[in-house]
Amino acid sequence: MRARNLGLVLGEVAGGGPLTRAALAELTGLTKTTVSSLVADLLAAGLVAESPAVRAGERGRPGTEVRLSGGRVAALGLEVNVGSLTACVVDLTRVVRARRTVRADNRSREPGRVLAALDRLAGEVLAEAPSLRIAGTVLAVPGTVGDGLIHHAPHLGWRDVAVSALPSGRPVAVENEANLAALGELEFGDAPRDFLYVSGEIGIGAGIVRDGGLLRGATGLAGELGHVVVAEGGPACRCGSRGCLEVYAGQDALPSPEALAAGGPEAAAACERAGRALGLALTSAVNVLDPGTIVLGGCYVPLFPWLAPPVAAVLADRLGALRPAPPALVPAATGPDAAVLGAAARVLRRVLADPAAQW
Repeated sequence: MRARNLGLVLGEVAGGGPLTRAALAELTGLTKTTVSSLVADLLAAGLVAESPAVRAGERGRPGTEVRLSGGRVAALGLEVNVGSLTACVVDLTRVVRARRTVRADNRSREPGRVLAALDRLAGEVLAEAPSLRIAGTVLAVPGTVGDGLIHHAPHLGWRDVAVSALPSGRPVAVENEANLAALGELEFGDAPRDFLYVSGEIGIGAGIVRDGGLLRGATGLAGELGHVVVAEGGPACRCGSRGCLEVYAGQDALPSPEALAAGGPEAAAACERAGRALGLALTSAVNVLDPGTIVLGGCYVPLFPWLAPPVAAVLADRLGALRPAPPALVPAATGPDAAVLGAAARVLRRVLADPAAQW
């Protein structure tokens, strides 16, 4: 019961703070004595801090407000991408305290070597925030993941790679990059509580957010949008099928923003083809999931001014008879950091839900 109440109080502080103890008692339905005891525990754990005294009204002693503290507890987010490694430390108030990215060609590179390089990078960012205690570490990878196993990351050339710790011994949880990017957009961006996040990289993934939570599917493999077939009998895909979306709208099929800005007809035609293919795949996703918003992330962000019009045109044409209007189409606010921020956010969410685990 005490663990549940600690989570209840910390959740109110995180969602609506700073708050006085009296306000917390009113919001939680707990007695003032109980709230004071719980706040004392949270203060001792470094999860909250007190602000200077404020007067709530004309009478009585001034109270102190309780707010989240970013001074002690933090999360380590990591990402392995095809062309880079990233690590960042984010404190409990969602402030990024340290972040580094290094370019690296990880395609077909032995997993142990990649993880060793990532471990060294993690050590560098942790050295920049020595006063913080890391409550957990999550790794984002571009592949299908379940129970600590990277089942298949085709663009890395990895299959059935078990990851439960970094070479240094630091425990790590593994999650699909698109799922974490959706969580990063939810926690650090401008997205609503219900949306479909599309991660455009060499592969294409999707994260589904419903009422503030991720929908992973029965086996954790929901969101493989890149392997929706958009052209029966089309070119071969790395997955072994043909005509998959990522062949038409993955990063390798897209022109650069510079080429599009220069107005070249070949670049414009390539972007038009990619946008129409993406719109076709998203039509099916909208009919199944009914999202109110579609967020385009990854490499789609700098291409959004050119890519969004053909996507929107296909959605409007194919969904017009079924609904008053297609979903809103917006670029991701978190840019290339979406997945690594989402990795850290997964840890911070756990801390807020179960602060008792910090003792």
